[in-house]
Amino acid sequence: MNEKTILAIDPGHAKCGLALVSRDGLEQIQLVWRKISDLDHVVESVREAKDIRPFELIVVGGGTNSGQVVKTIRETVIGVSILVIDERDTTLQARERYWVSTKRRGWRRLLPATLQVPPEPIDDFAALILAERVLGAS
Repeated sequence: MNEKTILAIDPGHAKCGLALVSRDGLEQIQLVWRKISDLDHVVESVREAKDIRPFELIVVGGGTNSGQVVKTIRETVIGVSILVIDERDTTLQARERYWVSTKRRGWRRLLPATLQVPPEPIDDFAALILAERVLGAS
């Protein structure tokens, strides 16, 4: 089996979404771990992900604060390749993914999911979308 594991990061102004994602030899994609971290603690979160499962590549969305996140990781995490990719439409896709994985309750069931903004940050779901783009499944 040819398994590949990557860590994807969706950087923002004050926080980052992280998703540790694995693809097995049968091309099945599995979310191993996800987290939302303060921008100041992104390196600790990268190390936490590495303790959960080793990865070969860090994928970073090329939007807000990507340059600073890449610089910080390069200076502190040695021996891991970093790939910066376009993060266009990841927020909209992350909203959809959030509502697929989170059951809507109460009044939220009455409105279409496309008209609702999730009640919590979805940066980790955006990171998952970035990982899937690189691993070849959207």
